[in-house]
Amino acid sequence: MSHQTNSSAGLTGTADSSLSSSVGEHPNAITNRFYTYERVEEIVGFIQKLVTTKPEIAIICGSGLGGLAELVTDKIVVPYADIPHFPRSTVVGHRSNLVFGNLNGLYVVCMQGRFHPYEGYTTATCAFPVRVMRMLGAHTLIVTCAAGGVNKGFSVGDIMLIKDHLNFPNLAGNNPLIGHNDERYHLFPGPRFPPVGHAYDRAYLLKMKEVAKKHNVELREGVYCGLGGPCYETIAEINMLRILGGDAVGMSTVHEVTLAAHCGFRTLGLALITNKCLSDYNTTYEPVHEDVIRISELKANELQQLIFDFVGFIKDHRT
Repeated sequence: MSHQTNSSAGLTGTADSSLSSSVGEHPNAITNRFYTYERVEEIVGFIQKLVTTKPEIAIICGSGLGGLAELVTDKIVVPYADIPHFPRSTVVGHRSNLVFGNLNGLYVVCMQGRFHPYEGYTTATCAFPVRVMRMLGAHTLIVTCAAGGVNKGFSVGDIMLIKDHLNFPNLAGNNPLIGHNDERYHLFPGPRFPPVGHAYDRAYLLKMKEVAKKHNVELREGVYCGLGGPCYETIAEINMLRILGGDAVGMSTVHEVTLAAHCGFRTLGLALITNKCLSDYNTTYEPVHEDVIRISELKANELQQLIFDFVGFIKDHRT
């Protein structure tokens, strides 16, 4: 079931006094001043008029992995374009819908399409749907993404459990939490300076290993490197990431997980290795997005089955 409305669109092109900036103000501070607690409440209220059941799990589908939402039954599809103040995804492989429904016995919300800084969005805009899904009632976040294999031991088609990340936009001063800190977002009250050392839930990671073992799937485990894109990395950049301990690299995820830690989500991260990163100056190979989508679609069923069974574990162990 799909709903169409005439509600105003997302942040881009919206005339609002809250978008006016002071001299030198950071773009994320402007974004976070626009997405006030009250404005996010407005978005949540709009969605709740269409979807009366609270989701327990939020799932962000990476490039080519939006088919996970097809496993959802009794679904309600809410296009991003219908949601007031919501951004639009512009990338091939991202379908731009919130999909609500039942997945293996639990009510979930799936983001079919995420947002990236290279589309022109601030990292705060890329991450803000996480707040919406938390305020809708979800307590667990599952993030999936396509990634390049930095670790030389990884192969195309491997699935990596994300145990930690290197957030390069954050290191460059583009943390999505820059700006006013509204403590009402802390459903489990936290500080202005939230810890993210355990942003990826260790108990969830260990449980997913058990799920994979039942299906005879060997999971990798490693550190995800989040870069800005849209260019794929140079050989020198990949060599740097290896030295820093990176195992996979992509252009998403870290903003969302940072905000998830801020608002109290338990998070599981999964990266599908869709290409081997360049490491030899004599190679003629170059990664292309079409290959990313192709590998994602080839491995989608395996990843979807793992998530389906993991949701069953959450159902059986909820308090």
